[in-house]
Amino acid sequence: MQKVIMGNFNIILFLCNWGPHTAFQTLQDQRADIPPDVKMIRIPCTGRISKSLLFKAFEKGADGVALVGCKPGTCRYGSGTLTAQNNIEDTRNILEYLGLGKERLRLMTFLPDESDELLTFLQEFTADIKALGKSPVVTRAKELIGPIDKQALAEIISRHDIYACQDCGKCTSSCPLALAGKPFSPRALATSIIAGDIESPSVQKHVWSCLTCGLCYDRCPSAVNFPEFIRDIRTLISKTGVDSLPAHGGFFHSLMRSMTSPDLKTRRWSHLPADIRTDAQSKVLFFGGCAPYFDVFFGRHLGIETTNIIFDGLRLLNFFDIQPAVLDNERCCGHDLLWSGDQDNFKKLATLNADMINQLGVEEIITACPECYRTLSHDYPENGIKLNATVTHLYDFLETEIDKGAVNFKKIDKRITFQDPCRLSRFEDKADLPRRLIKHLKTAGFQEMRHNKSASICCGNCAWTGCDSYSKALQTNRLREARETGSDLLVTACPKCQIHLKCAMEDPFLGKDIEMEMMDLTTLIARTIFWE
Repeated sequence: MQKVIMGNFNIILFLCNWGPHTAFQTLQDQRADIPPDVKMIRIPCTGRISKSLLFKAFEKGADGVALVGCKPGTCRYGSGTLTAQNNIEDTRNILEYLGLGKERLRLMTFLPDESDELLTFLQEFTADIKALGKSPVVTRAKELIGPIDKQALAEIISRHDIYACQDCGKCTSSCPLALAGKPFSPRALATSIIAGDIESPSVQKHVWSCLTCGLCYDRCPSAVNFPEFIRDIRTLISKTGVDSLPAHGGFFHSLMRSMTSPDLKTRRWSHLPADIRTDAQSKVLFFGGCAPYFDVFFGRHLGIETTNIIFDGLRLLNFFDIQPAVLDNERCCGHDLLWSGDQDNFKKLATLNADMINQLGVEEIITACPECYRTLSHDYPENGIKLNATVTHLYDFLETEIDKGAVNFKKIDKRITFQDPCRLSRFEDKADLPRRLIKHLKTAGFQEMRHNKSASICCGNCAWTGCDSYSKALQTNRLREARETGSDLLVTACPKCQIHLKCAMEDPFLGKDIEMEMMDLTTLIARTIFWE
């Protein structure tokens, strides 16, 4: 028998304005016994409640969410119920990975005269949620400090030596967004901030446009680290309540903030294939990253399978006789929170991850994700979060093992080119590392794109902020560069590069002209390597 926990519960009822609302009104007119825990929100159509809105309710403290709409075939707008079914299924799967449990979210449909059935559902759903207990997600109101802290701003400008800017314009002339036609200039932005215009609408808009790809820093004769300057400015102004212009309705930022809840028990390793061997006692930890969430969120639209990068990374470790531990309760590394200005929640996430990793007693952390690698190896210590283990990118490990000899690779009847991830190629100065691995592969040929290595062009987005038509133009240009090489396969090294470039391929007018097969380098190696 399930134990029912008493107390106030927050159950959000998103109720369609049409058929089911009539049924709900009947219940109100009858003073029916609607559970007081249910808070009704009237909506125009269930199809308008996106995955981000469904999840936002949980971030804000909902213990359960019901989306109630019209019976299939009776939707006033035709496709609303089908859209709702898809959004519910995806969000339920994400809740399952997150450890909240898919049972907390439900979709039901009713006709206008089905008030009794609606009441039964509301009472049963409330009882089910109470049996599950309160949500472990801790709701934290964002701490706002009011106007811009002028002293903190002066410290940021000084720390990044922004006055060293020579006003030469090399940053703007190399900026991928500016080259895509966006009226955006790192130099002009820095100049405005120095001049005291940080609260101007232009600055507060464009500060979220920067891709933080680092190409401007690479070209700057004064070595002004513009990406890190932007990161810190974002942290400063986000505390004043300025909207960070998040992409996808802020879904991923909500997800990451929710992961700061200490009592949450994630289940991201619940679908580990049976052929992969792990060892909880291992001194090597494999840190997976957020690919499982990406695949659920984007899979229906883009058909991506970035989780294969994680699985193939683990298979490669197994291939070299390493059975790593995995962190059962692994959270996001926090990269996107840090680079979108939410340093407070980044530190909470980082502290949770670091405490769990240190308790395992591992000596080495290996990851295939360039953002996780950068964050764990650099941003954790810079923010006072100590890991008692060295951090290694999978490519470094593979290079060492492959160079020992005794392995070979199957032939790949494809010509390939390579998309550099900013965090690995420029931030970590490891542009040659993936290329040394590619040299081992037996492909039909490798051809660099016009912009490559430290001069490569970003995939078009960072930290899920500021995605717009210029991002798409940038991605389109990048895909055209890839196709100009005459290659059949675009090899990537970051799950987000795959997501953003695949999104550009969905353009209904350009799709066929820029379409290209993509595969992550980790997967390509895992599927061709063998012992001689």
